Amino acid sequence: MRGGRLRAAGIAIALFLAAVPSAAHATDGYVITGLTVDGGTAWRSTNPFLVRWDPNPAGYMVHWLVRAPDPPPRAVAFGEDSEAWAATKVSVPPVPGVYTFEAHDWGPSTYGPAATVQLYFDNARPGPASIEAPPWVAPGDLVSVRLGAPSGPAPISGIHGYAVSIDGAADGSPCADGERCQTAELDLAGGPTDTSTTLRAPAEGVAYVHASAVSWSGMRSITATRAVGVDGRPPQVELQGVPSGWADGPVRLSALATDTLSGTAAAGPGGPVTAIGVDKAAPVLTPGGAAGALVAGEGVHEVVFWARDAVGNAGDGSRPFDQPGVAQVRIDETDPVVAFAAPDPDDPERIAATVTDALSGPDPDRGSIAVRRVGSPANFQPLPTEARRGRLVARWSSDDFARGNYEFRAIGFDTAGNSRASTAAEGGGAFVLQNPVKREARLAFGFGADRLVFQRCTRADGGRRCHRTVVSSFAKRPPARTVPCCHGALVGGRLVDAGGAPLAGQTVEVVEAFAALTRNASRRTVLTTDADGRFSTRLAPGPSRQVGAEFPGTGSLTRAAGRSLRLRVRAAVHLRISTPRVEVGGPPVVFSGQIAHPEAPIPATGLPVQLEFRLPGVPWTQFRTVQSDASGRFRFPYSFSDDDSAGVRFLFRAFVPATGNWPFAPATSRPVAVTG
Repeated sequence: MRGGRLRAAGIAIALFLAAVPSAAHATDGYVITGLTVDGGTAWRSTNPFLVRWDPNPAGYMVHWLVRAPDPPPRAVAFGEDSEAWAATKVSVPPVPGVYTFEAHDWGPSTYGPAATVQLYFDNARPGPASIEAPPWVAPGDLVSVRLGAPSGPAPISGIHGYAVSIDGAADGSPCADGERCQTAELDLAGGPTDTSTTLRAPAEGVAYVHASAVSWSGMRSITATRAVGVDGRPPQVELQGVPSGWADGPVRLSALATDTLSGTAAAGPGGPVTAIGVDKAAPVLTPGGAAGALVAGEGVHEVVFWARDAVGNAGDGSRPFDQPGVAQVRIDETDPVVAFAAPDPDDPERIAATVTDALSGPDPDRGSIAVRRVGSPANFQPLPTEARRGRLVARWSSDDFARGNYEFRAIGFDTAGNSRASTAAEGGGAFVLQNPVKREARLAFGFGADRLVFQRCTRADGGRRCHRTVVSSFAKRPPARTVPCCHGALVGGRLVDAGGAPLAGQTVEVVEAFAALTRNASRRTVLTTDADGRFSTRLAPGPSRQVGAEFPGTGSLTRAAGRSLRLRVRAAVHLRISTPRVEVGGPPVVFSGQIAHPEAPIPATGLPVQLEFRLPGVPWTQFRTVQSDASGRFRFPYSFSDDDSAGVRFLFRAFVPATGNWPFAPATSRPVAVTG
């Protein structure tokens, strides 16, 4: 067994030392010389250790053992070099400490004194370090990092230094191995107090500083990580209160800065600020993310604004790509000038006023013109006004106003909102117009055309006498006429000016307003005056009506209307008899008939019809009233019972009186004769 263990150890040593050159010296076989450990007195965190010594003469071997550091000393490993390899690999228990390797030369008859060398072993991990770093930096800046001593007891080998790195990974590590760091990976190798360094910040975003404490044996602590914001852009600044156009007074502005990374919270000198400068004056710096300024005085003002964040990024133009914001504030505190233009002789109802303003200019969409009688305490009456660029134009319907003098008021605005009310004309003085401002038109209207021809009839001595009447003057023509059913009427008139001159080629409307309950409430007929200003038309048949003539006026002629005429139209009623001769006490005679109703429906309840008779030398006498049906038909049988009626010739007729629900004048039928 012993020989097998030695041979196995020799093979392992041979493989381990294949590339190691042979020792240059040899012992005397009694005292071991050249006893060393690869790595010298450096601390190791892994097994095995390689121990070497000078070769022995032939026939000698080396016995060795490893003693633990804890008292009393005890052997934790032993062996021999029976193959004369002059080296061995030894492993110590996984407990930190300084172990002792002890070796003796062993000859055929001798056992040499002990030779020793120390084995430094430390596999304990240090406690984690703490990290101090600024919360925000700019891209490419040097990040100042300060580390705190590892927590807990230090490993036996002590703290060699620290490995530190910065990147964008929250779970990053400063060393490639999870438990150990190579010496080349140490950034701070001056012991536990060598705790300060600088790292170059990466691109914008969130960076992470990683640090591990590293013992002299290379064991590392768990990674400590601290986030560091990297902010390379200045804050965004919104300037509030800038009017879209002109303002009519001082303007108060507010600049609000926002920064989603390092922020703009006030932090004393050198901290975040918000700046506003007006008209090339030095900007006023206000700590924090908000600033205000008052812009006053007429004219166009230039406003510059920017902000600086917690890192120091500033949009003040110090870098070509971080220019400040620029805005314009325009102020006009002067009212516009408003004056009325001279009237247009060809269109005197067109009222115009000019609006001028040297700074902001006239408002193209606002303004008004109003009118009132001179000396009146009443308010001005607004006119429909169109606002154009620098001009107000209104239309005054002067025909709706009585004769007299009228003053006008114009209110003009500039685009800043300043306004001025004026009653002045452009040449000075008040703008006053005398109404009528247009050429006055007069309209004569009556029955007939150029003249009215009709028969005037009277009854005398039991007879009827008529004579022909001709009327040329419209003023002397009767205001009313009565015509039979289903007949029209001729009407006419003449349009002249105040001096009597005819107004040719003008439009006149004849307006018929029918009585209630007709199918059509009204009818208009458009006519044109002839060279002598005359017009005429024949009214179509229909119910009774009011008839008038209207001249609507023009831009240079006043409105005019003729007098209202009353055209009464008699109803038409027809009467029939069943027989012209009857016998007293015999069958009755049947009276029947119908009421004509052009353009007007008969009420559903019908109309009353009075039946009348007449004897020679006796006036018409009503003897019965009947009601027609909705179509105007009626029927009544009558029996002769009086013996005195025998041989007497009676005249009968039907009479339809005027009623409130029938748009016709009273009417009678033609008489019919019945002999008893």
